[in-house]
Amino acid sequence: MTATHNPGHVKRRLKIVHLTTVHSALDPRIFHKECRSLARAGFDVTVIGPHHGDATLDAVKIKSISQDRSRAARMTRTAWRAYKQARLADADVYHFHDPELIPVGLLLQMNGKRVIYDVHEDLPKDVLSKHYLPGWSRFAFARLSQGIEELFSGHFSALVTVTPAIADRLRKINPHTIVVHNFPYAEELLIAGTPPAWEGRRASVTYVGGIARRRAIREMVSAMALLPESLPATLELAGPEIPAEADSEALRKHPGWKRVHHHGFLDQKSTFRILQNVRAGLVLFLPEPCHFDAMPQKIFEYMGAGLPVIASDFPLWRRIMGDIGCAVFVDPTDPAQIAKAVEYVLTHPREAEEMGRRGQAAVSQKFNWTSEAEKLVRLYEGIEREICAA
Repeated sequence: MTATHNPGHVKRRLKIVHLTTVHSALDPRIFHKECRSLARAGFDVTVIGPHHGDATLDAVKIKSISQDRSRAARMTRTAWRAYKQARLADADVYHFHDPELIPVGLLLQMNGKRVIYDVHEDLPKDVLSKHYLPGWSRFAFARLSQGIEELFSGHFSALVTVTPAIADRLRKINPHTIVVHNFPYAEELLIAGTPPAWEGRRASVTYVGGIARRRAIREMVSAMALLPESLPATLELAGPEIPAEADSEALRKHPGWKRVHHHGFLDQKSTFRILQNVRAGLVLFLPEPCHFDAMPQKIFEYMGAGLPVIASDFPLWRRIMGDIGCAVFVDPTDPAQIAKAVEYVLTHPREAEEMGRRGQAAVSQKFNWTSEAEKLVRLYEGIEREICAA
């Protein structure tokens, strides 16, 4: 993989294209972590995905495609747009992030390209949790999706997974499988400025991220209604509009909503500003198949921001945070337990601050993006050596 140049040889940078039709082109994992890290390592990086226009940010080129609203159209028309742009880019390596792009990855592979599949979620378990599917059909669809994913995953140059559980399943299909956790940039947690002293923080807790029924939005709002009137606590909610399946109208009429401040979708800096001004972070995913082995980024962002975490009592989450002593574990289906945990954290400020410090130290020492970026770069360097040797 060299280009002739008199009087010697100059190495051409590996050209990489990341593809997504589901996520924004500026998705935190895709753009802010993976693409930026690869660009900093000296690779030529482009991301093709939904965005308001073409641009170049932090040495990463963004090629915008329009995104269809319906799932069927997104899996066909949007995917075809992504494929056409990918072919025009003529990259050395294509790295796609959505299961619905598996056909696109196969087409690129058939054209002699190296292709990496980035597995963000455990697909069969995620299908089992799709409430829009009739209950009787979920198992069949889950088995079908697993079969399709595993049938074709062995053909790709490598697989990148977000959790060890997903890697364990897919490594049997493709030995070139690595885990790249969705840990935060420790230093970027401070982009909103220096956080105030603990006593200067509001008597508030927060939830940031996607809002959904299965992420316990009803239980969080119900818990806020159970707090003592003497405790002036609020829930700072940062995420998109409440979807219809969560019954936003009923939630807004609930007594607990009086304590909720819904900030809407926020950029990274505004999100971190909220984290710096509250006293705990909530991650209360309901006990569904796709959640038990999940490692949500928000857990580590809360920890990195020095917040104690009020979390679902899942075995994996206990293993991650229990030994550190940075979390209170609750039954996420029980608003009374959630309310009790919120009250405890807000009325025991010294203990809450110590929990936050322990979590922050763990992110600084272990649960941060630096080591994950190194794994990703090593994967690409290996592919680059293979191309050069071919």
